[in-house]
Amino acid sequence: MTDYPSLHMIIDGEKVSGGGRRTFDVVNPVTGETLAELPLADPADLDRALEVAERGFRIWRKSTPQERAHVLQGAARLMVERQEDIARIATMEEGKPLAESRIEVMMNVGLFNFYAGECSRLYGRELVRPEGMRSTVRWEPVGPVAAFAPWNFPIGNPGRKLGAPVAAGCSVILKSAEETPASALAILQCLLDAGLPKEVAQAVFGVPDEVSRHLLGSPIIRKLSFTGSTVVGKHLAKLAADNMIRTTMELGGHGPVLVFNDSDVDKALATAVGGKYRNCGQVCVSPTRFIVQEDVFEKFRDGFIEGAKAQVVGNGLEDGTTMGPMANARRPEAIDRFIADAKDKGAKLGAGGKRIGNQGFFYEPSVISEVPLDAEIMNEEPFGPVAIVNPYRTEEEMIAEANRLPYGLAAYSWTNDVQRQRRLADQLEAGMVGINSHMIGGADSPFGGVKWSGHGSEDGPEGVRACMVTKAVHEG
Repeated sequence: MTDYPSLHMIIDGEKVSGGGRRTFDVVNPVTGETLAELPLADPADLDRALEVAERGFRIWRKSTPQERAHVLQGAARLMVERQEDIARIATMEEGKPLAESRIEVMMNVGLFNFYAGECSRLYGRELVRPEGMRSTVRWEPVGPVAAFAPWNFPIGNPGRKLGAPVAAGCSVILKSAEETPASALAILQCLLDAGLPKEVAQAVFGVPDEVSRHLLGSPIIRKLSFTGSTVVGKHLAKLAADNMIRTTMELGGHGPVLVFNDSDVDKALATAVGGKYRNCGQVCVSPTRFIVQEDVFEKFRDGFIEGAKAQVVGNGLEDGTTMGPMANARRPEAIDRFIADAKDKGAKLGAGGKRIGNQGFFYEPSVISEVPLDAEIMNEEPFGPVAIVNPYRTEEEMIAEANRLPYGLAAYSWTNDVQRQRRLADQLEAGMVGINSHMIGGADSPFGGVKWSGHGSEDGPEGVRACMVTKAVHEG
C-alpha cells in the first residue's frame, strides 16, 4: 500500500534504518500482506539510545513547566492537523475501523493538553516547623524511562508512554510494538516537531526480550512503564527488580459485567455489545464475562446474539465497517482454541465461532453461554470478539464470580438500585468500575488495575506523578 510510510527508529533525532540490521515484516491484517520492513535495534543502537536518554534527562529536568506545556500543547495541535493521516496508518497496521482510530488520535490530544496543565501543578508542600527550621516536600523527575507499549491501541498507548515522562521532566526510550510501529513514530514526531529536544525521546524496535533485558539491565533507566500481558509484566518486573527500577504495570484483565434484574436491559445491551466488539475485543478493559441475573438472562443473551450478528465486519478503511480484523495471525488461532474448548465442556454457541474468509485475520463476532468454570476462556483473557453470557441467581453469587479471578483491571455493572450500586462500588475488586456505563477512562482519570492486572496508574495527575520521586528536605 503506497500510503504506508517507510519505517525507521529515532535515536538522537536521527531516523535510523538500514545498515544490515535485522528486520520485522509489518503485516496488513486485512490481507496478510507485508506493508513494510521495520529495522530492529542491535546492541549498539540500544547503547546509543541509553547514552542519549541520559543526556536528555540532564537537559529536560531543567526545563520550566511552561516549556514542557508548550511542547505538549504544540504536539496536540499537530495531532489534530495530522489526524486523518495518523488514523489511516493505525487502521492499516492494526485493523480497527477508521472511526475508532480517529477517536484514538483525539484521546491523545486530550491527554497531552491535560498533561500540559499538570506541568504547572507539580509542586510539593512546606511542613509546619518551629521557628528557625524549614522542611519541604518536593516532587522531582525520576530519571530516564523505558516505556513498552502494545499493538492494540497503536496511537493511544505510545501517547501515554511519551506524554507522562515529558510532562514530568524525564527522558524516555519508547519500545512500541513491532506490529504497529508507524503509529508510534507519528506521535513521537509530533512531539519533536513541537520543539521537544531530540535527546529527550527515542523510539527503538527489536526482539522484545533482547530490548527489555538490555534497557532494564542498564543503571541509566530509573523507571519502567509497561502495558501488556500479565505473563510478560511479571517477567519485566523481575528484570526491573535487579536495579530497583520503579514500575508502572498495566496488565491483563477479564472484564466482568454484572447485569441485575432491575436494570434497563435494552440500554445495557446497546452499550455492552458495542463495548465488546470495539477493536475486535482486543481491549484490556473489554467487557467479557457477562454475569446475568436469572430473571433477565434469556432476554440479555438473545439480545446479545442479535447484536453480534448485526456487526458489519470488514476492512477498517471502508465506510460502514463496525469491526475490523484481528491484529495478527495469533489471535484467530487463540479464539478458535478457546471456543472449541468451551463447547467441548458443554457451553452453547449462540453466534459466530469461526473465521471469516481465507484472507487476513477476520473472525466472526461470537457469543457463548452457560460456560462452565473449568473452561479455559473463563479463566484466561480471550482478547478477542467473544462474549461469555452466564446466568446467576443472587447478588452474592454474582459478586463472587466477578472477583473470582486474580485479575482486577475493569469491572462493570448494570442496576437501578442505588444501595446496590454503592455495595458494588465497594466490593468489586478492580482498579476501575463502571456502573450503568462503560466509560471508565478520561484524560483526568487514573487508569490502572489491582491484583494480577498490575499496579500504578496512567492518565490523570497520577500518570505524571508516576514519573516522579518524592524528596523531603529539612533545613535547620
